[in-house]
This record gives sequence, C-alpha cells and structure tokens, in this order.
Amino acid sequence: MTAIEDLVARVAAKARATSTTLPAVATAEEVASAEAVLGFALPPLLARLYREVGNGGFGPDYQLLPLIGSGRTALSEYQCERSASAKEETPHWPAGVLPILDWGCAMYAAVDCHSETATVLLFEPNAMGDDRATAWFVDAGSLTEWLETWLADTGWYREDAYEDEDVAEPTPWESAAARIAE
Repeated sequence: MTAIEDLVARVAAKARATSTTLPAVATAEEVASAEAVLGFALPPLLARLYREVGNGGFGPDYQLLPLIGSGRTALSEYQCERSASAKEETPHWPAGVLPILDWGCAMYAAVDCHSETATVLLFEPNAMGDDRATAWFVDAGSLTEWLETWLADTGWYREDAYEDEDVAEPTPWESAAARIAE
C-alpha cells in the first residue's frame, strides 16, 4: 500500500466514523466533467477523495463541500468567487484555487490546484484591506499535511486549540498578490 492509499483509507475510516450520512462518491466521469468546467485538473489526492471517500460531507468542522451536485458545491463556489472577483476593481480570487470547505463568516479552506503539493489556503476576507492579498493565508503546505492535521485532531480550528501552544497558525500566503494578478 502506498502512502497515498494509506492516507485515503484513513480519511475514509474517519469519515465513516464521524459522518452520520456520508454522501455517495463522485464518479470518474463527474470528476472529469467538473475539471472540464473548471478548466484545470484537480490534484490527484483531492480527486481520489471525491471518488473514493465521498462527494463531500467529511473533514474538519463544517466538512468538505461536494464537488458537484445541487446546491452549494466546490464547483459553484469557485465560479461564484471568480465571477465576483472579476467584477471588482481589485480582484480577490486567484485562478486555480478551489474552495473545498466553508468555515463560515465568508471564510474558506481552498486548494491551490496549480501548486505541485496542492497547498491548502485559508481565505479570510475579514482580514482584507485595499490589498486583497491580505485575505490569503497558507493553512498547510499540502493537502496531505492538512488531512494529517485533521486525522490527528491538531488543527487551529479545534474548539480548544487556543490552549495548545504547539498549534500551527495559518501564515500569510506570499504568492497571493502575484496569483491574483495573473
């Protein structure tokens, strides 16, 4: 078993243990269709999660958005954010950054689908000034790291995380301004 296969298996086990009704998985055709609409490929690990664990409904706190389907999805939220960003004098949402989890208060966990490691970003618009890049933070250097944090229950988003001095806080995304400007 490869490290990724092991990770997917552990995520699936925790998803089944923590979700009362885990959605059906997305088919390979549905993932391919979503990628065609997005105009970019999902990182392989993210695609596997949607195909092998569930079409959303698992993960930290508010759980992953479904990739496709009715209602709010990662696909529809990406299209909405990109459209709104394009209409602004100063855009805020970079291409290829897919929102995968809504933290509430307009905050998202998002995967940079253009990065080799599938960096997980935090979009925190409440921190946004005139420079829209200030709303972007690196939550984890990779999707693998982000999932391991969830599996270990060591994320900054835990209710009692403020009591733990070792909890890694998101840091400013240094590439945000350049990526937004692309």
